[in-house]
Amino acid sequence: MISNLDGASTEDGAPVPPEQISAAVTAGDFVYSDGATQSFDPDGTTRYVEGGRHTEGTWSVDENGRFCSFWPPSFRASYDLQWMADAGRVIGLRFSDVRSGTIFEGRYR
Repeated sequence: MISNLDGASTEDGAPVPPEQISAAVTAGDFVYSDGATQSFDPDGTTRYVEGGRHTEGTWSVDENGRFCSFWPPSFRASYDLQWMADAGRVIGLRFSDVRSGTIFEGRYR
């Protein structure tokens, strides 16, 4: 179920403003095209499940308003976030890796 997204842009590809990142990532659980799932808790914890393998990390918004994640013991990544929308309704987020240019699309379950 999607929650907390009042005032979110309904334009596909629009950037998620820094002040809406927390609400956007905690609005619901995500499912990715490969079947992996991910949840983000308001306390900064994130859980990722792929092929039955569970991992836990942390997420935050940095001083530049960019979404960041950390996966122990040493993996760090920064992402630009964009809304995914269909027919004027937010359906998920695009996570664009700043370093590699890789894009992950997560749809709200």
